Amino acid sequence: MTTATLDSARTRSKAAARRRVRRDLLKHLGLGAFVLLMLYPLAWMIVSSLKPDHLVLTEPGLVPSEITFDNFVEGWHALNRPFSVFFLNSLLVTVGAIAGNLFSCSLTAFALARLEFRMRGVYIAITLVSVMLPMHVLVIPQYIFFSQLDLVNTYFPLIVPKFLATDAFFIYLMVQFIRTIPRDLDRAAWIDGSGPFRTFWYVILPLMRPALVTTTIFTFIWTWNDFFVPLIYLTSPKMFTVPVALNSMVDSESQGGVGMLFAMSLVSLLPVLIFFAVAQKQLIRGIATTGLK
Repeated sequence: MTTATLDSARTRSKAAARRRVRRDLLKHLGLGAFVLLMLYPLAWMIVSSLKPDHLVLTEPGLVPSEITFDNFVEGWHALNRPFSVFFLNSLLVTVGAIAGNLFSCSLTAFALARLEFRMRGVYIAITLVSVMLPMHVLVIPQYIFFSQLDLVNTYFPLIVPKFLATDAFFIYLMVQFIRTIPRDLDRAAWIDGSGPFRTFWYVILPLMRPALVTTTIFTFIWTWNDFFVPLIYLTSPKMFTVPVALNSMVDSESQGGVGMLFAMSLVSLLPVLIFFAVAQKQLIRGIATTGLK
């Protein structure tokens, strides 16, 4: 009887193991198919950037009959100036936006999470509501404001708002992280004579690294890929960022040059892909520790 019971248990265990293997196999096949589906547009863009211009739209598929690198050479100078100019413009705006968000959002988050003042709850509620407010609602009043200051066609409208804590998403992210830091550290700093700013600078800020890294990564990706706001404020070609320059290439090459467009689009993706690959571990750690999940 005992032997029969053991044999039955082994049979059930083997059957369960086979079902688990089949389930895992189906799961991995489904995930693999999903990955291929998501990567297909990128693969098609890479292949199209290597095709002659007349074959981009007429030859479907991912196996080109002819390969050329002329699209990269011609696209680099398609707008009467090296494409590196637009890379530098985007880099300038992106670095300014990152610095602004790290400075203003961290200070604002510390004030909302730690300091006691009148109507603090109202300010937190306003911050949360502004997360749900579409940015397009603010476009016209902001444009009128910067136009009256004669700052259109400069980078100030793209950078200055970041120093005024206008990205409520990052404020909320940092507030959630600061609330996980024990208040005993604040009390110990206050006992030693530190004021609010010294407490923030020497105690809270060094512990906020995961939240700061997450803010840096998201700000870089969103600002580098932003097309709408630079399109509104930048009118001179020499001031264009990468997305606006690509749009101008579409307009100027409407009768052709599709291969150049794909080639420069591929080049413009490289900084984002490299940055994400380098900071991937920090991004995952930041999301896990800031409550963003």
